Amino acid sequence: MSEPAPTVYLVDDDISVLRGLGRLLAAAGLKVAAFASPGEFLRSFDPAGPGCLVLDVAMPELSGPELQQALAARRSELPIVFLTGQGDIPTSVQAMKRGAADFLTKPVDEETLLAAIRSALERDRSLRKAQEELARIERRVASLTPREREVLERVVEGRLNKQIAAELGTVEKTIKVHRASVMQKMGVRTLADLVRLAGRAGVKR
Repeated sequence: MSEPAPTVYLVDDDISVLRGLGRLLAAAGLKVAAFASPGEFLRSFDPAGPGCLVLDVAMPELSGPELQQALAARRSELPIVFLTGQGDIPTSVQAMKRGAADFLTKPVDEETLLAAIRSALERDRSLRKAQEELARIERRVASLTPREREVLERVVEGRLNKQIAAELGTVEKTIKVHRASVMQKMGVRTLADLVRLAGRAGVKR
């Protein structure tokens, strides 16, 4: 099953800018959704879908940076390309510190804008891929029995089978069985890979 095409969301209170950007991006083969206000965008935005946001800085209802913060409060990591006609350097710095993908000054060169958008879409794709991988790892960890989880935690700490057996009040042979089951459920063959995946999932005592 193929992934849905990413959407480039446009938010700008200047309708002429929205139309111009929309035509440019559509001509470049990109899927576009345009909004004349941040509120309209927030009511329609689906964080589950791939894409990026091209966002004006100065708007009457919510400023671009305020919308950026509103998205962050929703735990959205949608990459944002800011557009401004003001050349506001402090705003630019704050936006970038909060994770903006780019910050461009109007009037923006078409190729520069398209390059920034494609970079933001690639960033979104990479982020979603990493999130999916983490979700798979967490499902594997969740499949472990309570005793297997205890063994995993101690293996990650560098404990030997004999040490783990002593701590858990059992015999080394039993720990070997649990450890083999952990390796199988986690889908790894080496201790290094097991430690890496456990680290990604935040496994610790």
